[in-house]
Amino acid sequence: MSEHTIIFTPSGVRAKAQDGQSVYDVALRNGVDIQSICGGKGLCQRCQIEIEPGKHAKFNIEVLGKNLPKLSPTEKKAYHDGDMETHRRLACRAKIRGDLVVEIPSDAREHETSIKKKSTQINTELNPSLALYMVKLNTPTLDENPCDSDSLQEALDKDFGIKAKPHHKVLVKIQNILKAHERTAIVVVRDGTEIIDIWPPSPFNLYGAAIDIGSTSVAIYIYDLTNGGLVYEAAAMNPQIRYGEDLMSRVSYVMMNKGGEKKLTAEIHKKIKSMLGDACDALKLGPNQILELTLVGNPIMHHLFIGADPTELGQAPFTLIVKDWLDIPAHALDLGLSDVARVSLLPLIGGHVGADTTGAYLTQLEYMKDHSVLLVDIGTNAEIVLSHNGRVAACSSPTGPAFEGAEISRGIRASNGAIERVRIDPLTKEPKFKIIGHDEWLSDNMESIATFNITGICGSGIFEVMAELANAGLVDQSGLFIQSAAPKRFVQEGKSWKYTLVNLDKNPIYIKQTDVRAVQLAKAALSAGVSLLAKALDCDAFDAVLLAGAFGTHLDSTYVADIGIIPNAPAKIIRSIGNAAGMGAAMTLLNTDEKAKIIEAVKHIEKIETALEPEFQQLFVDAMRFPTAPPPTEKKGRSRRRRSN
Repeated sequence: MSEHTIIFTPSGVRAKAQDGQSVYDVALRNGVDIQSICGGKGLCQRCQIEIEPGKHAKFNIEVLGKNLPKLSPTEKKAYHDGDMETHRRLACRAKIRGDLVVEIPSDAREHETSIKKKSTQINTELNPSLALYMVKLNTPTLDENPCDSDSLQEALDKDFGIKAKPHHKVLVKIQNILKAHERTAIVVVRDGTEIIDIWPPSPFNLYGAAIDIGSTSVAIYIYDLTNGGLVYEAAAMNPQIRYGEDLMSRVSYVMMNKGGEKKLTAEIHKKIKSMLGDACDALKLGPNQILELTLVGNPIMHHLFIGADPTELGQAPFTLIVKDWLDIPAHALDLGLSDVARVSLLPLIGGHVGADTTGAYLTQLEYMKDHSVLLVDIGTNAEIVLSHNGRVAACSSPTGPAFEGAEISRGIRASNGAIERVRIDPLTKEPKFKIIGHDEWLSDNMESIATFNITGICGSGIFEVMAELANAGLVDQSGLFIQSAAPKRFVQEGKSWKYTLVNLDKNPIYIKQTDVRAVQLAKAALSAGVSLLAKALDCDAFDAVLLAGAFGTHLDSTYVADIGIIPNAPAKIIRSIGNAAGMGAAMTLLNTDEKAKIIEAVKHIEKIETALEPEFQQLFVDAMRFPTAPPPTEKKGRSRRRRSN
């Protein structure tokens, strides 16, 4: 079957494709995001693309007329009904026949999420569950003629002190390899007890993967298990996002669609299989070289990955199917790996405190033993761990998706053109901002501002704009706008006001009163969860506050302190620890002692269920205020209400 080159613009992603594959499938496999809410069935008509024939010198590709996909009946109907312009095609219907340059128009992109889950340095000894041993077996004779599997076990025991039994795969391969290589071979031993594979005596190394499945993105880290080196890392959008932006919406999808969990499971397996395939291609690895995977994710991602129905996690009492360390043969999950590869999932802590938190906790375990440390992963459901005086407690708080851009009027995921940094002058009340993809500070009084493709405001920008509004005196502590502080920046909307963040002629970006409320609800939920843990452990002060996860990486500690999201935490003790969840998975991949350590440590974590704590509601209400904002006054409150009527 012919192989073709496909270039996607504006991203510049270069992909290989076979005859008959759809452009949509190739795009998803290569991390090129195209909008689709029907899953590529030709129903929603959102995956529109443009294919330009001719020579493309930039890419050294010529798109011939015969390369263009034939029109499908669905596309012809879309033209006829006026649902699609005639120079466009549907990616899910366009079958590849040759080299193509495919433009993804801005209105068809899935906001090209800026996924940043870079690895950070981890400190652990190299002691993986897999090891390679080279052996040379004696040549059998009529007098001394043991079976080859016995000879193999005897050689391992004699040369290395390893007592291991061979897997079926070894029995099938052993004689051909011994015959071809003068009875010399490399054996792959797992956990010191099982010979899982046998290789020719070639200079092949052994590899493993640590995988972090987030609700928005998937990160993969490939390590050389023979020396501990990180050799490959990548991140991509979690394809389940088309079934719901947040976790509960995906649970709802499963509840309302028979077999929905199978569809969501298939999506994540397909994505990870694709990412592993890309890694093997990039590293030029054979199909038998990635043999160990460790994986983390929140409870719902965890359950969907193993093929379990997550419905019970969507309703009290949030019962897990399994919480312990779990080993699964990779072939049972269709990940495109050897049939002796193994997938291991770190233990979960509770119904809404998952293996991702466990992984992050492992990276800080030694430090947290001797200090009062708060570890927080801020997301749709914030997961919180506190250590104090030899005790450790954990809980989750329903922060909702506001910090990730959802439930905000102009909120979007972190993507090119999204506002990610905001400053408001406390005197003039004029804002300036940075957008993803550009380094300079922008403002709406710049003549060139209309030339920038400003698409909305992402999580870190939302976080900062709320703190800046409070610091500049544009909202009071209760969260109400103070319109009189900057009359020119406010626009009335019904019975409330909205603040003009970017004053564009065609598409201005406002911060609405409802946006402020959404952030207040999110920050109050997290703050209340922290307060509950602090009360449970009688902890009055923290030595450190550690922010884990991709979102935490983007937060400025000053704003975290100013907005009051962590009670009694000054900026100087707040720091980001990056994608600690993925690095915790990597630690267990590289060192079986870390596996034993986290299995034992999780047993001693006290789980606090916020939904059952009578104090939670009052703590939540108390945490709604903005600490750095001016206090509300009765006069101002009445004045604002008169203006809004």
